[in-house]
Amino acid sequence: MPPEIPKYRRILLKVSGETLAGEQKFGLCPATLKTIAQEIKGVADLKVEVGIVVGGGNIFRGLAASVQGIERAVADYMGMLATVINALALQDAMEKAGVPTRVMSAITMNEVAEPYIRRRAIRHLEKGRAIIFGAGTGSPYFTTDTAAALRATEIGAEAILKGTKVAGIYDRDPEKYRGAIMHTRLTYFDILRKALKVMDSTAVTMSMEQNIPIIVFKLLEPGNMKKVVLGEAVGTIVESRGDER
Repeated sequence: MPPEIPKYRRILLKVSGETLAGEQKFGLCPATLKTIAQEIKGVADLKVEVGIVVGGGNIFRGLAASVQGIERAVADYMGMLATVINALALQDAMEKAGVPTRVMSAITMNEVAEPYIRRRAIRHLEKGRAIIFGAGTGSPYFTTDTAAALRATEIGAEAILKGTKVAGIYDRDPEKYRGAIMHTRLTYFDILRKALKVMDSTAVTMSMEQNIPIIVFKLLEPGNMKKVVLGEAVGTIVESRGDER
């Protein structure tokens, strides 16, 4: 059997808090954490370097809280702390799966995570350690999508993988509309022009400027993440070329 050769050697995986909750609406699902850890292990076993950015919406969502009266910057900092909780939970699952993992936080909390230092992060990756980036960008008013694009740029990731609950990017919400059509290939401008709910415009624009492809796929489908890394046609790829099929 010929060796499996990855198309991408260094990736940034974006995982939403809602995904970590599994079928629940709040909190963490141990079975889902275990499944995600196994998906990451399948990629790490190919010697692919993995960075991960986690959201915090399963615990606390800053924007929603600000609408309810909490000052926006304060609410965003609270949301950043929620992402660190998720990062620690995912680290535990990954290390149990046999993946050496470090948590790096944009907000200093030395007792539970390393401070984010770009050169140290790259060194961890080169040594075969996966990194989970917690606390977003460390600044309010920026989403974890933007944090994912920023960290991908900083570590020199060759692709951003956005793991979701659906198979890719659709023309409308597939969970609400039975006839929703999935796109297999889009450009960054398609996302911005059509206002597709994939990543926020800041994250898409940064990815476009750095020419980092965004691949949206169903994370909890066994083997999907490995297929993406190997370059197989899974999910939706967003890049400069617009030869949508």
